[in-house]
Amino acid sequence: MESPKSKFLKVKCKKCRNEQIIFNKTATVVKCLVCESVLAEPTGGLAEIKTKIEEVMD
Repeated sequence: MESPKSKFLKVKCKKCRNEQIIFNKTATVVKCLVCESVLAEPTGGLAEIKTKIEEVMD
C-alpha cells in the first residue's frame, strides 16, 4: 500500500483570514502566525487540518 504524498497546502485562517503555507504531514501543532488559532494538528500520518484549504501545492 502506497503512503499518502507529502504536500504543502495554502490555508486560510477561519478567525483572521490570514493565508499561510503549511505541510500536510506536520509533526507539531501549526498555529496561525497572526492570531495563533490552531490550523493543523499531527495525527501520526496526514495532519488533521482545522481550517479551509485554499490550494494544494505540487
